[in-house]
Amino acid sequence: MQANERLAEARILIVDDQEANVRLLERVLGRAGYSNVAGTTDPTSVISMYLDREPDLIVLDLLMPVLDGYGVMQELARRIPPGTYLPILVLTADATPEARTRALSMGARDFLTKPFDQDEALLRIRNLLETRSLFVQLRDQNDVLEERVRRRTADLERRLEQVSTSAEHRRVLLAHMAEVQRRAEAEADAVGAGEATS
Repeated sequence: MQANERLAEARILIVDDQEANVRLLERVLGRAGYSNVAGTTDPTSVISMYLDREPDLIVLDLLMPVLDGYGVMQELARRIPPGTYLPILVLTADATPEARTRALSMGARDFLTKPFDQDEALLRIRNLLETRSLFVQLRDQNDVLEERVRRRTADLERRLEQVSTSAEHRRVLLAHMAEVQRRAEAEADAVGAGEATS
């Protein structure tokens, strides 16, 4: 199950307190063509790794000492900006329905139990990365559109200011012309009145 070219560079973070599990997933993903994979056995380092790497996918164990997978998801929820789609695939030995329900309700997008089928895991990872890729494309397109709207709004405001300035100039010019005409009429009236009295 090879990663397609577009997804091969996706940033994947593996979190599992067992070094052997991290290495296994790194090998599986590497053989599938994913070249940007990092792993940690220290769940307390996930937030700093998230901030440094900005992963496209987190593969997360639940049963870990010090900070379990639920705690990691709570910490991530505080840091991930609203409206961001960061998929979390829970990969755990806890096969209970309660664990699945709790993980999915806390933000996990998919759930697999250990031992796992490698092909199924790769398919689920690809599906999550496809969705993440679509989210990123949409976000980038929205950013471009927002920038266009901002530039057009600034251009319209500039043009409106020019029209307003032009209208003010026209108003001043017309007022000046009316004043000149009024004075000319007043002078003509004065001249006409002077001729009438002589």
